[in-house]
Amino acid sequence: MARELFEQNEQARQLLTQANSILGFSLTDIMFTGSDEDLRRTDVTQPAIFVHSVAQFVAHPDARPDMTAGHSLGEFSALVAAGVLRFEDALPLVARRAQAMQAACEEQPGTMAAILGLDDSVVERICAEISGSGNVVVAANYNCPGQLVISGSTAGVSQACEALKAAGAKRALPLPVGGAFHSPLMQSAAAALAEAIERTTFTEARCPVYQNVDAQPHRDPAEIKANLLRQLTAPVRWTQSVQRMAADGADNFVECGPGKVLQGLVKKIAPAAASSSL
Repeated sequence: MARELFEQNEQARQLLTQANSILGFSLTDIMFTGSDEDLRRTDVTQPAIFVHSVAQFVAHPDARPDMTAGHSLGEFSALVAAGVLRFEDALPLVARRAQAMQAACEEQPGTMAAILGLDDSVVERICAEISGSGNVVVAANYNCPGQLVISGSTAGVSQACEALKAAGAKRALPLPVGGAFHSPLMQSAAAALAEAIERTTFTEARCPVYQNVDAQPHRDPAEIKANLLRQLTAPVRWTQSVQRMAADGADNFVECGPGKVLQGLVKKIAPAAASSSL
């Protein structure tokens, strides 16, 4: 992860080196040569993805986005790109978020599953019916039309998968995750993160940031803080965010970070728009 950036770009190298100092351990050693098991550690995965994304952004100092958005963890790098957070302030928040989410997973075990080929309204209705009977399960990630991730207790997700397949879902795929992210089971993580967010300086965005919780553009620091906190227990409205950005004039989406997953989703949500990596 990010090794080529480190070797070839001075701005990225400085930022990656700074990340090691902020975290108090060599994140770059793990990113460059660590095992898959090392990279899956809670205190490593989220900081590594965040740092890689921002390093890719700073490696292109001429990049001037008209608007930004990020999927779940990616919202933090979107806030850095929009000038809301400084990197050195955002990275400790990302690390605290990861720790808080891991603690919440241990406190309230849960899981997630990807549901393919059903209308969002059907998934929402069935999840609400199951949650009403006592097993928590909610719509968690609106990734693109026909792809929605559900999240909740292990029993709730299992029950929902069976009900959704019976309702016509093409597939209901359990995901290899450690907890019920973006569900009410993350409430303790939100409480733990709230204090850290309040201690951190947020400034007015240079460009609109389309946040996960409401898919709306935001610039105001107080609004952004509140939405960032809500994000832990609320669904990621990625489909709606990209639709709103396209409606507001976005015709070229550029992904920063490892992989090309978001480009694939954008192509399904806004097929008329261009998408690429930075």
